[in-house]
Amino acid sequence: MEVVEEHVNSLLHRREAKLVVHHEGAGTPDRITVRKLASDHFKAGLNQVYVRSIATRTGGSSALCVVEVYEDPKSAEIVPAYVKNRNLPKDQRVSKQKKEVEPRPAAPAPKPKPAAEKKAEAKPAEKKEEAKPAPAKEGKPAPSKEAKPPAGKEEKPAAGKETKPAAKAEPKPKA
Repeated sequence: MEVVEEHVNSLLHRREAKLVVHHEGAGTPDRITVRKLASDHFKAGLNQVYVRSIATRTGGSSALCVVEVYEDPKSAEIVPAYVKNRNLPKDQRVSKQKKEVEPRPAAPAPKPKPAAEKKAEAKPAEKKEEAKPAPAKEGKPAPSKEAKPPAGKEEKPAAGKETKPAAKAEPKPKA
């Protein structure tokens, strides 16, 4: 592991570092591995080190990692929840699906309706479906073949305009 760049951000009480992690013959290291390497190198606890990104070029054997090392765990509270979640082992992560599923059962279930009300609701719905296609057909009558003029015949221009003889009317070449 090499430290390529290090910057102290005194306002946020952290060090921002870019690391190059070499991984010959193995895949890109996961965030947990990089987090442990960075915590050992900077002599900080795991709860003070967060990996923002890991990037490896295709077929490469070194990864460029962006790491934030906070001075104490209290100053690390500004780290967004999604970054904290990414830096956890996979079995401890909180997924969006679990968050969505938990609130739904807490909502009160709708009361079942009596059978008579269900039938009454079903009949108007059927009538509405039948009524919708009928106005659409009446509003737009189907075009008939008789209404259209035959395609072969065209109207001739008005008699007031002079027409050139057919011999002189040659198409001009396009430039």
